[in-house]
Amino acid sequence: MNTTTPETPQKPAAPRPVRAAATLIVLRDEGRGLEVLMLRRAEKANDQNSGASVFPGGVIDAHDRSLHAQCSGLDDDAASARLAVPEGGLDYYAAAIRECFEEAGLLFATDPSGALVKLDGLPSDRLAAMRDAAVQGTDALLALCAEHGWRLAVDRLTYFTHWLTPPGMPRRFDTRFFLALMPAGQSVRPDGSETVEHMWLKPAEAVDPARGLKLMNVTRRILEQLAQFVSANEVIAHARGLRHIPRVMPRLANGPKGRRPVNMEEPAYDEVGLVDPDGEGHGRYAHEAGLVMRLSTRVVRVTASDASDDGAQGKLAHSYFVGTSNGDCALIDPLPLTPAHLAALVAAAPGRVRHILSTQALTAESTHALASLRATWPDASIDPPAPGEKLALGEATLQACAGMDGASSRQFLLIEDQTLFIGLSPANTADSAGQLQWIAPRHGFMRRPIAT
Repeated sequence: MNTTTPETPQKPAAPRPVRAAATLIVLRDEGRGLEVLMLRRAEKANDQNSGASVFPGGVIDAHDRSLHAQCSGLDDDAASARLAVPEGGLDYYAAAIRECFEEAGLLFATDPSGALVKLDGLPSDRLAAMRDAAVQGTDALLALCAEHGWRLAVDRLTYFTHWLTPPGMPRRFDTRFFLALMPAGQSVRPDGSETVEHMWLKPAEAVDPARGLKLMNVTRRILEQLAQFVSANEVIAHARGLRHIPRVMPRLANGPKGRRPVNMEEPAYDEVGLVDPDGEGHGRYAHEAGLVMRLSTRVVRVTASDASDDGAQGKLAHSYFVGTSNGDCALIDPLPLTPAHLAALVAAAPGRVRHILSTQALTAESTHALASLRATWPDASIDPPAPGEKLALGEATLQACAGMDGASSRQFLLIEDQTLFIGLSPANTADSAGQLQWIAPRHGFMRRPIAT
């Protein structure tokens, strides 16, 4: 049996620092349509992105603000407004250009005439010296711009998306992603230290498992988004039309295929945030028969399958114990009552079961099945409480409410957690998915607790 039922809250780990970062997604159209520049990171110990294929980028340097005076086409007020930050938005644009030059050898800068610089015309030894100097610090890029009269072309960058590394990762980054067209007269040159190889790929090629690239979740998701567009200009026009760019933060969770990020549109996302906001590893992205999880100090969920005795795969259903540990509790939706599920319920019960409840309209068969539980919990009532009736369960209070189909079913509000248990039919689950207001016990559909 899979269990996750801590009886006492664990002391939260110290929050990991979040570092601001900027990434530049370089695009081109070369006959085959939209292509994106991918760099392969060097293999390094203790690097969570070792060997991954990535876009050029890195953390904001404390000295990136000194590059503001060398930026053209956008000031800090405009950049900050676009990124929805109080100030320092231009730091991200400047850092994206700096990191792209350091890692890929591409410099988004204009000459005194306003044209993008063409680095391919420079002697190779001079270009290499410029790259080496830039890697040593921001001051070298400042000196380079001053020497040639160049200005960082921040207006050639288009803000595209905003991602925050999940809680629980060894290193966390708050990253702004920008788009830019590949500058003419320049060639990609990986630095050989941070990046060791470059590729121009169609986004769909990059995410194809046959390609075998190691991709971080954020990189894969952005590539999947880019694959919806035909040309680089189409992507950039789309990004320029975005009024609001929300922050995207996956969450880490465990499941049948090991630990992985759960993205915000996945059904498990809100549940993982509720039970494991700090990414300590006890959230789950998949429900499995026999899984027992403590969702709060007052709620324990037990997952069952209605699989038949012949071993055929069944649908999952969920039962909930509501109440405080070692006190009185209510059991919501114990059916289907297979021997395995009954054993799991007995093992998971946090206290004395005083009420056995159902969110579904009771039939003669289901009423008989509930009554059979009296053999296990002889003190439990199976009578459905009237709408408005409150059940005192130690430090938990459960209030019965009329069901979605009227008096023949019930909903139950856990007042202290402001969480509503409601039985949804499979046809209604998708329709209700945007309402963010309830847990649906029978189908494992869980959203944020309701607000008063």
